[in-house]
Amino acid sequence: MPETGRYPAACVLDTWTDLEWNDGVELATLADFSDIVVQTQNTLYEIKVIDGMAREVLIRGGQFFLQQTAARLAGSSLRGSFLKVGGIYVGFSMEILTSKTSVVTTPVQSVRVCA
Repeated sequence: MPETGRYPAACVLDTWTDLEWNDGVELATLADFSDIVVQTQNTLYEIKVIDGMAREVLIRGGQFFLQQTAARLAGSSLRGSFLKVGGIYVGFSMEILTSKTSVVTTPVQSVRVCA
């Protein structure tokens, strides 16, 4: 991502709102029970969409989700104040909420919706 001073360009609100958001997926656009495979910098996650509009998922992967775990995908961020609600995008970190914790992943490297 291009930089603007000390911060990536996507950290600037005008840049954020102008992004095309085409290198990822919005849960609300997927059919319930769709499967998504997300590779982050450190972990491979398997995600099953339970209710895309509500952002409810089952997720497995990494040290926090050793077993399939019910969660809500808050969205994607650059670990800052902006959140792309309900989306998973390359270069951004996923923010995942469970009844016990909140997890922010390392940056997403790839997203694949499985047919």
